Formats: sequence, C-alpha cells, structure tokens
Amino acid sequence: MADDRPTPLDKIAILRSATPARIFLPRAGAALTTRATLDFQLAHAEARDAVEERLDADLLFNALTSRGLTAVRVKSAARDRRSFLLRPDLGRKLDDDSREHLKAFAGDYDLSFVIAEGLSARAIARHVIPVLETALQSLGQTSWKIAPIVLAEQGRVALGDDIGETLGARLVAVFIGERPGLSSPDSMGVYLTFAPRVGRTDAERNCLSNIRPQGLSYADAAHKLLYLCSEARRRQLTGVDLKDEADTLPSGELRAIDAKS
Repeated sequence: MADDRPTPLDKIAILRSATPARIFLPRAGAALTTRATLDFQLAHAEARDAVEERLDADLLFNALTSRGLTAVRVKSAARDRRSFLLRPDLGRKLDDDSREHLKAFAGDYDLSFVIAEGLSARAIARHVIPVLETALQSLGQTSWKIAPIVLAEQGRVALGDDIGETLGARLVAVFIGERPGLSSPDSMGVYLTFAPRVGRTDAERNCLSNIRPQGLSYADAAHKLLYLCSEARRRQLTGVDLKDEADTLPSGELRAIDAKS
C-alpha cells in the first residue's frame, strides 16, 4: 500500500509557498547556494534604491489634477534627501513658505488627504492613485467636506499633523511609502489621525500597512480606510482605542459613510 503522507520536502514546499520570507534556503556545504545569495543581494539593492529614490512630484501632481482633483504642493523642512534621511524631525514639519501657502486653502474640512513619498517613492508612484480614487468615489456620495489633496515632498507621517492643523481638518489620512523590506520595496501605508495637530503621537493614529497587489489589495485598503474614517468621526478619536472591524461589514455598508452622513 502506497504511503500518501507528505514527505519532509513536501512540507517545506508548502511552508515556502505560504510566505515570501526567506525560509529553508538551499545550501552548498556550509554556505548558501549562489542563486540564494544573488537573490538576497538583489532584494537588498532594491530596498536601498527605494529609500534613495525621489518621487516624480510633477508627474503625480498632473495625474491628480487631470482627474479633476484640487491638489496643493508643499515641502517639509528637509531640503534634500540626505537631510530627510538623517534628520527625521525635519520631515515632520512644513517649511515656512509651504505653511504660508497652505493657509490660503484653510477651511472647515472633515478630512484631508496627504501624499508623501516617505521611505519608498515607488510605493506612492505605483499604488496611491487607485486607493485614493476608490475612497474619493465613495466619499463623493456623502456630505463629507474634503480638503484639497496635499502632495508633500520629503514628508514623514507626522507631517500630516502640521498639514491637517494648518488646513483646519478634523481628520487627516497620510498616504506614505513604508520602509522597504527584503520582500517588499514598494509597500504603501495609510496613517489616520483625528484632530491633527503638531505633537500627536503614533499611539493616536491608526495604520493600514502593506498596501500593494501582493499584500493588502487596493479595494480592501479603501474599504478599511473608509470604515476607520467613519468610526473616527463618530467616536471622535483614532489610535489604540479605535479597532479595525471593517471586515465585519459588507462593502458599501460602512456606518456613517452614506448619503445621509
């Protein structure tokens, strides 16, 4: 009688298929095989390139305005990529000229969307438009007042606090390129903060992470973001006290995100 039980090699293959992590790598004697070594070096190089790349802000700005969206360009206090990487504090605040420019767009807004390249410009270039369009399409059927979209160069997550406070928004959602990993150099995150103001902490935000085709899909990301926006406005908070329960509601049935909201 044939033994149909999986062999150790079969079990390893199953585990490998379940994760992009480097597990059970092949070896040649005491070292990794040449292919495994080269694959690692390529992934490491892609991660380094992603951190160093600059966002094509002109191209993205044109992509936004060509869709009929009002967009505003600003810069953080980091003057170049090197200072952005070495001085995280500079990427968390607007430069003086940008703050003055942004004041002209201040108003009474429910939500402000901010786009910043963060540590992966390619993540923003590849993923921000589909997620943003899906979210705006749903919000367009509501009474929510949406601020002009802010495209921020050399920005970190906390820059959204400065921008949201300057604009007068009750919520700010920052789309940002996440720190590249060895299996995901183009992962995008969204950070949501209620009552943004300079000095907010990460404990006061909600984060959606690993947005890309191989991770959290565009549709699921927009669905979760709208749920969190709805609950944040209803409960007047974000952060550790606001849990993501979007998966418990069917798409299109998010509380307070409807024609009457």
